[in-house]
Amino acid sequence: MKTSDKGIHLMHQFEGYRDKPYLCPAHLWSVGYGEVLHQEQIKLPMVRTENYTGMIRKEFPLAPEHNRQWSRAELEERFKNLLGSFERGVLRLAPNLSGRQGLFDACVALSYNIGVGGFQRSTLRQRIIRDEPLERIAEGFMMYVNPGSAFEKGLTRRRRAEISLFFA
Repeated sequence: MKTSDKGIHLMHQFEGYRDKPYLCPAHLWSVGYGEVLHQEQIKLPMVRTENYTGMIRKEFPLAPEHNRQWSRAELEERFKNLLGSFERGVLRLAPNLSGRQGLFDACVALSYNIGVGGFQRSTLRQRIIRDEPLERIAEGFMMYVNPGSAFEKGLTRRRRAEISLFFA
């Protein structure tokens, strides 16, 4: 199953596009449509705590070969390949999404934002697997808005758009 054009548009709209590496709000080196360049950076803490003296995310060095302007064609191809891994991951974790395009698209968009591991651990996924009513499943998207954070407003908009896609 493949993400529809509507699903891809939603991800592009909320991720934005940058042809040069940048530190995203989660302090991860990213490029293109929010593609994380260094997966090992995800494992690092966001902030240094009292007893932690190691590297934190924003101190992670950008690989020299990534520090350049990327072509649109290159980034589109990378997005396409990355999207395929999210599609496969979502279907593997929630096989009953097969044939349910709007719900599939919404779950792929969420997973692209929170990671396949986040989707795997989510209450949303559990509700899908249990085949709960669609309204109850849709409520699960709103668990990912980081209440009280500087990102709450934007994530709320994104989750509402994912819910709209879910019901499309």
